[in-house]
Amino acid sequence: MNLVCLLAILIICIGRSTEGASRPAVVNIGAVFAVSTINGGVSKIAIKAAEEDVNADPSILSGTKFSVSMHDSNYSGFLSIIGALNYMESDTVAIIGPQTSVMAHIVSHLANELHVPLLSFTALDPTLSSLQYPYFLQTAPNDQFQMNAIGDMVSYFGWKEVVALFTDDDQSRNGVTALGDKLAQKMHKISYKAVLPPDPTATRDQVKTELAKIQIMESRVIVLHTFSRTGLLVFDVAKELGMMESGYVWIATAWLSTVLDSTSPLPQKTKDSIEGALTLRPHTPDSKRKRAFISRWKKLSNGTRGLNPYALYAYDTVWIIAHAVNLLLDQGGTISFSNHASIPGYRRGIMNLSALSIFNGGKQLLENILQTNTTGLTGPLAFHSDRSLVNPSYDIINIIENGYQQIGYWSNNSGLSVVPPETAPNRSTSNQHLAAVVWPGGTTNKPRGWVFPNNGKQLIIGVPDRVSYRDFVSQQNGTDIAKGYCIDIFLAAIKLLPYAVPHRFELFGDGHKNPSYYELVSNIPSGFDAAVGDIAIVANRTKIVDFTQPFIESGLVVVAPVRGSDARAWAFLKPFSPLMWGVTAAFFLIVGSVLWVLEHRLNDDFRGPPRKQIGTILWFSFSTMFFSHRENTVSFLGRMVLIIWLFIILIINSSYTASLTSMLTVQQLSSPITGIDTLISSFEPIGFQVGSFAENYLIEELNIPKSRLVPLGSPEEYANALKERTVAAVVDERPYIELFLSDNCMFSIRGPEFTKSGWGFAFPRDSPLAIDMSTAILTLSENGELQQIHDKWLSKKACASQTSDLESDQLQLQSFWGVFLIVGTACFIALVIHFSLAFRQYLRRSPEDDHHSDLEPPGHGSTSSGTTATPRLTFLSFIDEKKDQSKDNKSKRKREEIMRKSSNWHEKEDV
Repeated sequence: MNLVCLLAILIICIGRSTEGASRPAVVNIGAVFAVSTINGGVSKIAIKAAEEDVNADPSILSGTKFSVSMHDSNYSGFLSIIGALNYMESDTVAIIGPQTSVMAHIVSHLANELHVPLLSFTALDPTLSSLQYPYFLQTAPNDQFQMNAIGDMVSYFGWKEVVALFTDDDQSRNGVTALGDKLAQKMHKISYKAVLPPDPTATRDQVKTELAKIQIMESRVIVLHTFSRTGLLVFDVAKELGMMESGYVWIATAWLSTVLDSTSPLPQKTKDSIEGALTLRPHTPDSKRKRAFISRWKKLSNGTRGLNPYALYAYDTVWIIAHAVNLLLDQGGTISFSNHASIPGYRRGIMNLSALSIFNGGKQLLENILQTNTTGLTGPLAFHSDRSLVNPSYDIINIIENGYQQIGYWSNNSGLSVVPPETAPNRSTSNQHLAAVVWPGGTTNKPRGWVFPNNGKQLIIGVPDRVSYRDFVSQQNGTDIAKGYCIDIFLAAIKLLPYAVPHRFELFGDGHKNPSYYELVSNIPSGFDAAVGDIAIVANRTKIVDFTQPFIESGLVVVAPVRGSDARAWAFLKPFSPLMWGVTAAFFLIVGSVLWVLEHRLNDDFRGPPRKQIGTILWFSFSTMFFSHRENTVSFLGRMVLIIWLFIILIINSSYTASLTSMLTVQQLSSPITGIDTLISSFEPIGFQVGSFAENYLIEELNIPKSRLVPLGSPEEYANALKERTVAAVVDERPYIELFLSDNCMFSIRGPEFTKSGWGFAFPRDSPLAIDMSTAILTLSENGELQQIHDKWLSKKACASQTSDLESDQLQLQSFWGVFLIVGTACFIALVIHFSLAFRQYLRRSPEDDHHSDLEPPGHGSTSSGTTATPRLTFLSFIDEKKDQSKDNKSKRKREEIMRKSSNWHEKEDV
């Protein structure tokens, strides 16, 4: 039992002795920074605080002292290299830094050879890749993510182009390259790259020279990627040049947010010069540890520097190294160094290169760092397989008067949002939102992002020199002045732009035939700045230029020498228009009624029961159309009206017969072409306009042999080819065909459009002028001016054959209003005369003529004068009587009176 206890004690003592031998008393860490800079100053404070916290934590390193020594590079690349070499010859296991990417590229080669990990949170060049520099790690989001955020912002606000203003160093240059790649993915671009000398060597004159170049350019969106000293100088000069006014957009990278966070108080001049700018700040989520550190910061810094996110990254970087070293020691690793095999050859000379040695545990320490998975002041600490931090994110800051406001967030997972990335939804177009921005000049209206450059240069506008259809675009009187439908639309749209666009038109073509429109747009921008005319928007052209909103619809149609063959059941109604039929029918009834009135008192054929008389009126009216009326007219007025009406009927019948015959005869001209399908299958020749895209479309899309295609240069050639049957049909764009048909009524469009397109103005790819012109064209459409221009140039009286009906041969009321006026006047005069004579006769009637046919008994109605009172007939009753009836009534009454008297005499004789 005692022997067992003795062996156990011996094993424990040996283990402790071994543990004590494997854990060194001190672990040396180096740090290289320019302490005078903002990030260098806050990093020094944060690193020292982290060193103290690591050494005060008994759960880590088990008593081994964690020592971090600082080397001030004083913003010198040479001193940075010297500092790194000093650390590498003094048994340093890791180095925090260097501060700049320029030095990181150099020192990383030393780290690769000596296996000393470099960890930097400020050298954020995205090209410092893990393949070339395996011992270099970035412990803050590199500039690739910052540029992704800026690219998403540019896309969100809808700007097509930006100007990149940056210092000529590795980090800024490669960051701008990353920005260009991101913008290209979203169909945007960097229109100009303005380069300044490396920070902080740029002078005021150098900055002013570059800004003056930017000031005369189109783009007003400026991305400033530099460091604090040069950046503040740029804003100061921009303020002086008026480039912080309304219309400009300034997006500064994270350097500006470090100035806001760490410089207090900020001079009023600086506040004024950066007002309205946007900037990014690395996002660090809220936590209890972070709040505790923020409360310590004032004491740690003695109020000399404000806390910014890079101080938090510096603090976390120290802890990453401490955890990795602790894991290395726990794994049984040792802190040991060995000589480099190649270095002994360089012993001679002043430089003690032989002191440089390889850290034997460097590879394992690097692996431990990459396996970090913990939470720090900046949030989760872990690395992806490409050695970038997990879920990098940024706050988006808008600098306003006397301060700044946060308008949103950006993260690699969720994109733009108004809520923190920890709670933001997944990335989608509908979820991309930012709060309202106060832009330079104090406006809240989103800047357009570009203006027409004020450099005195005129836009050279290419215009097709057409020889046909010159209503669309043409040369004026042998000059370089262009006119036409398309030109008027362009000039009207230019007037709606909020800026002047100096330009001049330049004709394209030889003047003998219509030019190739593909060649015209291919000369943009090498020969022309834009192209204006009847330019169809088709696929192969959109690959080389950007088009505006179409200002007129256009598509290919087929026109053939065809009138619509109207074999419908109601084709006999076609010769007259509906109004003509209605008026003709009305006059049949009117004339029949007038003749009835004129003949009613004289002619027994026009008398009888009411039902019979209505039938007589209808029969007589419509039988006159065929001159088959059986009723005779006896009155002079009736005969005169009938003669005039029969003459009118003769005219109407003859016109109807001629029109119907013409319609039926013209059907003999019908073509079998009913649309593009029958045209393709007919194997007949097809005409097309020279210079039009119709030729390529028919060949490439419809597989029609080129041998079937016949080039035609003018409407006259169209008409001749169709009449002479040289071609079976012509294929062209609808606006041309509609203008052609307005002067050629023997042809018509067959079938619907078989392509859908439109005409637009062509501009270079990604030209913002194309967007503004599209907006102007839409405005012209909404306010009616586009239609007015169309009516001015293209509204000619079109043949109805365009719609494939026979309305052009219909007889209209306008052609017959004269004859209807004659018969109407004759009827009116006849009625006036008739009623005048009848009224005169009515007034001349004697009272006894008004006595009824059946006499009343004697003594009934007697008066004191011994006469009998009888009611007078009304005028209507009078004119309803037959003209001789009153005389017959008088004779009848006399006979009855004689017979009554005779009867009375015989009665007296009997008595």
